[in-house]
Amino acid sequence: MKAFEFLRPKRQEKPRNFGITVMLDKGIGAETVKDLMEIGSEYVDFVKFGWCTTTLCDRDLIKEKIEIYNSYDVKVMPGGTLFEVAYLKNKLDKYFEEAKDLGFEFIEISDGSINLSLDERSEIIENAIDEGFKVISEIGKKNPEIDKKLTPEKRVKIAKHDLNSGVEMVTIEARESGRNVGVYDQNGNVKKSEVEYLISKLPVKKVIWEAPQKDQQTYFIIRLGPNVNLGNIPPEDIIAVETIRRGLRGDTIGKVKLE
Repeated sequence: MKAFEFLRPKRQEKPRNFGITVMLDKGIGAETVKDLMEIGSEYVDFVKFGWCTTTLCDRDLIKEKIEIYNSYDVKVMPGGTLFEVAYLKNKLDKYFEEAKDLGFEFIEISDGSINLSLDERSEIIENAIDEGFKVISEIGKKNPEIDKKLTPEKRVKIAKHDLNSGVEMVTIEARESGRNVGVYDQNGNVKKSEVEYLISKLPVKKVIWEAPQKDQQTYFIIRLGPNVNLGNIPPEDIIAVETIRRGLRGDTIGKVKLE
C-alpha cells in the first residue's frame, strides 16, 4: 500500500499503450538503476540510453542494466545518435547485431545530425523490423537553425511516413535542454500553434513529446490529459512527473481529469 493512498487519484495503469513516460539514462550505474526502479518503476515505461553513452560503458554493465530495467517491465532502447554514428560508419549490420546481443528489444531511428531521405528511412525501419526490433522514430534536428526549416507540415509528413513504415511511435525532438528545437522556442516555451497543428494531423496516442522541463510537462498534461506520452524525462523527475499527471502538484490540481 502506498503512503496516503486514499489521497492518490488513479489513472490508467500498466500495461498501457497510452500515457508512457520515457526516462533518459545518461550513464547511471546499476545500483542507481535498482534504486530508481525500486521507487519508481511503475511510473516509467521506457528508458532511452542517451546519445552514445553505451559506447563508453562496459558491455556487461549495459547488459546488466537492461536486465534490471526489463525485470521491472521497463523497456530499453539506445539513443538515435548511436544509430546515426553506425549509419555514418556504414556499420548498421553490426549495430543491429550488437543491439540484439545486448538485449535491446526497441531501437530508435533518427536523423538529428545526419540526412535521410524518406525512402532511406523506410528501408532502415523495415530492415530493423526484419531484424526483430520494434522501432521508435524521432523527428527533428539537433541544430536549431536546421530544425527551423522543418515546418509543422514537414514534421507531419515524416511522422505519417514513419508510422506507415511500421514504427511503433514517433518522437518529437526537443533535445535534453528542451530549448530552441521542435515545438519549443529559445526559452523553452511551447509553440502552441505548432503543437495544435500536430495534434490535428497525427494520432496522439502514437506521438511522444519530448518534454524535459516541468512547464512543458504540465502544458501537455493539461492540454492532452494525464495519459499523454512524454519523453526525455530526467531520472530524478520520474515521480515528480507522475504527480503532475495525477493532479498532485499545484500546477495541475483540479486541472486534469482522473478516475
